[in-house]
Amino acid sequence: MKQGMRFGLAALLALALFGTALAKKVEITWWHAMSGSRLKVVEAIVDEFNATHPDIQLNALYTGKYAETLTKYVAAYRTGTAPNLVQVYEVGTQTMLDSGAIVPVYKIPGMLGEEWDWAQYVIPITNYYSTDGNLWSMPFNSSTAMLYYNKDLFKKAGLDPNKPPRTWKEVEEYGKKLVESGVVDHALSFGWPGWVFEQMFAYHNQLFADHENGRKGRAEKVLFNGPFGQMVLETWTRLAKEKVFLYGGPEYSANTAFVGGQIAMLIQSTSSLAGITKGADFQVGTTFLPRFEGYPRGNSVIGGGSLWVTKGQSKEELAAVWEFLKFLAREDVAVQWHKGTGYFPTVNNAVQALLNEGWFSKDQNYLTAFLQILSGRRDTPAATGVRLGPFVQIREIERAAIEKAVSGKVTPKQALDEAAAKANQLLAQYNKLH
Repeated sequence: MKQGMRFGLAALLALALFGTALAKKVEITWWHAMSGSRLKVVEAIVDEFNATHPDIQLNALYTGKYAETLTKYVAAYRTGTAPNLVQVYEVGTQTMLDSGAIVPVYKIPGMLGEEWDWAQYVIPITNYYSTDGNLWSMPFNSSTAMLYYNKDLFKKAGLDPNKPPRTWKEVEEYGKKLVESGVVDHALSFGWPGWVFEQMFAYHNQLFADHENGRKGRAEKVLFNGPFGQMVLETWTRLAKEKVFLYGGPEYSANTAFVGGQIAMLIQSTSSLAGITKGADFQVGTTFLPRFEGYPRGNSVIGGGSLWVTKGQSKEELAAVWEFLKFLAREDVAVQWHKGTGYFPTVNNAVQALLNEGWFSKDQNYLTAFLQILSGRRDTPAATGVRLGPFVQIREIERAAIEKAVSGKVTPKQALDEAAAKANQLLAQYNKLH
């Protein structure tokens, strides 16, 4: 009887200890916008984090596309139901800075009594998400735009597959040859047309908005309807009339036409590289964005997204979030993320590891855009990229203007002037609220 009582007490004690251990497990939630093949990589990383951090339970939830995730987060914060961590695309940067909802990541190590080496991150990426030299969100899925081309179609049209176009003049020349040879009906399309338009400004060191691209104060006026912007859109409209350029729709819509061999060139995010390479039955080439001759050099601007930490969570939750952010900076995790998605490795030691193993030698397409951002300027607001409060809406306004112009509904100047008026009205409304 006594033996049985001892056994019963021991079992109860064990259960109590087990329950205490469970209670100590910190649960945190991360909202993100990664779907498709990227979602599988996210799930693998989260599973590994949870397995190696038994005291933390990270729940990663796909909450829709970029714009949807940002909208949900803003609404959730107002009702006190926001996640601990959220992924926001680059156009949401100013909105997050003004939200009052976040803890700047540069402050977190000090809040937890730790130190952190911020110099380990790739500089053009941290420059984009920094204010006054301090990083406010953690680099995660960083990308930029580059030119993809179909080497097989180049050969069929009598073009050298190892000499892609370097300027817009060459894009026009190559495009005409591709169309006239009967290889394709149209030669070129874009993904994210508004973003490509913005890229042209950064790439040629031209300001997109006042107050030094919104980096010395909130932008009050866009500048994209000036002479440079008009020249860009006039060029694209001319290419459309010549059947060189085909408007391919928003976001990743044009990828299907490229992978299907209906067009020979595509300007798209580096994040599409893995999917395009896997889906194409032809040899894919990549190169830097084409330049307009006679303009200064800037840099291709960072796209993708970063991770923002919600204000007001407990110290235990904040520490758990910080553990995950540190985990993402691990060399092996950063390499895994890059290889699985095509997004940039965000830490320098991962870049070194990839170089050492010959990864970029095996497939130089993964190196193209990385060299592009590293070889560009980093010291001007124009080359760093623009910040706008209502950027989500303004980018859609840009896209609509491009579509109107290249379809011949209005002139490029009319399209841009109309778009600028709408954008400036949104900026005035946003700045009044903030």
